[in-house]
Amino acid sequence: MLDIKKIEADFDAVKKNLSTRNFDVSLLDKVVELNKTRKTLTTSSETKKSEINKLSREIGELKKNKQDATELMNKVSAYKAEMESEAKELETVQEQQHNILLGIPNLLDPSTPVGKDEEENKEVARWGTPRNFDFTPVDHADLGENLGMLDFEAGAKITGARFVVYKNHLARLERALINFMLDHQADHGFMEMVTPFIAHERSLIGTGNLPKFEDQLFKLNSEQPWYLIPTSEVTLTNIKRDQIIDEAEFPFKYTAATPCFRSEAGSHGRDVKGLIRMHQFNKVEMVAITTPAQSEETHQLMVKSATEILQKLKLPYRVMALCSGDIGFSSQKTFDLEVWVPTQNKYREISSISNCGDFQARRANIRVRGKDGKIEFAHTLNGSGLAVGRTVVAILENYQEKDGSVKVPEVLIPYMGGLTVIKK
Repeated sequence: MLDIKKIEADFDAVKKNLSTRNFDVSLLDKVVELNKTRKTLTTSSETKKSEINKLSREIGELKKNKQDATELMNKVSAYKAEMESEAKELETVQEQQHNILLGIPNLLDPSTPVGKDEEENKEVARWGTPRNFDFTPVDHADLGENLGMLDFEAGAKITGARFVVYKNHLARLERALINFMLDHQADHGFMEMVTPFIAHERSLIGTGNLPKFEDQLFKLNSEQPWYLIPTSEVTLTNIKRDQIIDEAEFPFKYTAATPCFRSEAGSHGRDVKGLIRMHQFNKVEMVAITTPAQSEETHQLMVKSATEILQKLKLPYRVMALCSGDIGFSSQKTFDLEVWVPTQNKYREISSISNCGDFQARRANIRVRGKDGKIEFAHTLNGSGLAVGRTVVAILENYQEKDGSVKVPEVLIPYMGGLTVIKK
């Protein structure tokens, strides 16, 4: 959430920054106008309160001297009635202002490229060389079904479209990847956590998922405002919600493996086949909560940690700096890691690593107490380390053999109980 004081003080700069996001900047005019009304109502109420206190003293004196105080008492009653009306109006104005502020995205870091959409993202690094096949590679979904280890039909029968049942060695591969990724993150200083798979709306507001992206969430039919988590970024970030923490305790670095649940609203016709865009998928998440001075260095460390996983798996990838028209709502700066998918002849996103600055911390009320006693909002960062299902896609497609078998990446062999080849 942006600070209304920042919006007012640097209005033109804020407007220019957010206009590059394809955001309706007229809402900034609206929220500033509402803030003027809020200030006017607040000042009016405080003036009347002061006047009532003054009149009350005069009324006391008149009554003490056994004089008629009716006129002044009528004035007090009129002021109180006006204050009651203004209080209701103020409540409405504050609610409208708050709701608009919740829908305004984060300000972009100066280093974020300006662009309209994903076509204008900037490649900043590339690693590995795509494999030269001496046969026509098979799509991961067909490959998994041919092995008898990916059952999309069973997933659809049990739940519906965009669900899958993993079997046998591919089920073990999924588990192996989770354990490998968690071990890797632990080696990089991330504390492993196990969090709930359900979050309250307050937690989702804190990370920016609500109210803007409610159509992407699965809401439970419950008396509680509960949702299935779209990522453990929500739960990990909110561990420190509503806290003031001494500067010396930072940074906090967490990792967790959880299922993620997304409705994929608006994605009809996109990646309908296979594991790329599922309603439920596993992900190992990284979340860091830092002081403002630590956040940029931490962002680079998180990118390094995620890229090292791909290097250990020997999967070709590239790093993309997301442009203003493609970056996430809560982020001020994001790097996407894209892994090579042979049958699509292109790189596909496997991790998105974002520095959100103090945007989420304002919403979640996470604050830092400095050595001088000064209190400011913390910075939050998050990133996939990695999306497990998409890593399975990359392994199946890049490690497949002509006979339909799939080699196990060397680094995963110990996690697979010594298995070196997955075959029917």
